[in-house]
Amino acid sequence: MSLLRSLGLRVLGLLASLLVASVLIFLTTNALPGDIAQVILGTNAAPGELEALRERLGLNRPLTVRYLEWIAGVVQGDFGTSMISGRDVVGLIAPRLEVSVSLTVLGMLLAVALSIPMGAFAAMRRRRTSGLVVSTISQVGLAVPSFWAGIWLVIIFAVYLRWFPAGGYVSIWVDPLLWAWHLVLPVTALAIVQASLLSRYVRSSVVEVLGEDWFRTARSIGWSRVGALLRHGARNAGMSLLTVVGLQLATVLVGAIIIEQVFAMQGLGSRLLLAVSQRDLVVVQAVVLLLVSAVLVINFLVDMTYQVLDPRIRRVGEAA
Repeated sequence: MSLLRSLGLRVLGLLASLLVASVLIFLTTNALPGDIAQVILGTNAAPGELEALRERLGLNRPLTVRYLEWIAGVVQGDFGTSMISGRDVVGLIAPRLEVSVSLTVLGMLLAVALSIPMGAFAAMRRRRTSGLVVSTISQVGLAVPSFWAGIWLVIIFAVYLRWFPAGGYVSIWVDPLLWAWHLVLPVTALAIVQASLLSRYVRSSVVEVLGEDWFRTARSIGWSRVGALLRHGARNAGMSLLTVVGLQLATVLVGAIIIEQVFAMQGLGSRLLLAVSQRDLVVVQAVVLLLVSAVLVINFLVDMTYQVLDPRIRRVGEAA
């Protein structure tokens, strides 16, 4: 199967996944118990007022019609209007994107940057005390919830040492240095668990590489362990890590939502929680669809990158 044909099939698969996700999100949010009109107007609202609001919000129309109108707008970049504030949904969530994207991207990058040397070191020195110490640290990191790590980072580095701010966010477009300074603690808290998890996969991949015949051959002709690993084994270990990174993206997004609350950062997470508490279904649908779409697109890109790096997958497709 050629790369272009494979790309075409996966694009169709991505679009189908997005369509199914949109249907499930719409049905789930509209299946929540309670009367939205009652939530907006209060318990003392007259029946006529409630009926008029339902009519204005389109809640009396068939569910299929409402979904088709909503998804048609989404395709055109129109996510609807907030039921509570009456503001355009895009205008509500766009300013929050920078916070969540910064946390997610930097958190994953830091996790990868920490996991590669940790995992490789633990694998190459697995029979020594230093390697066991690193493996133990990664195990402890797996048991630490990100919000708990965030709280302790605030206590130590913000309250006692006063090295970093305890919360808040400054846009990168306003002041890049303040932006980075405010993100040190939340990004670290988000990366701790992910780095611990990813380092376990790196360790397993490197241990497997160290047992390969070609690695022993490289060592026998004079290559150092580190040199042979970097020259011949990094690609195999990197492909395994790439797969796990794609799968863990959803976890990082959820972790970012929690970290936003710990550090009082106004990102998509706080916007989503507020919309849920207010039963603002249009905003909830938009934010959840955006998060799910991000996960699906990133996994699609990881899958295509995997095929480019490993031609054997395309050969299997051609044989099939």
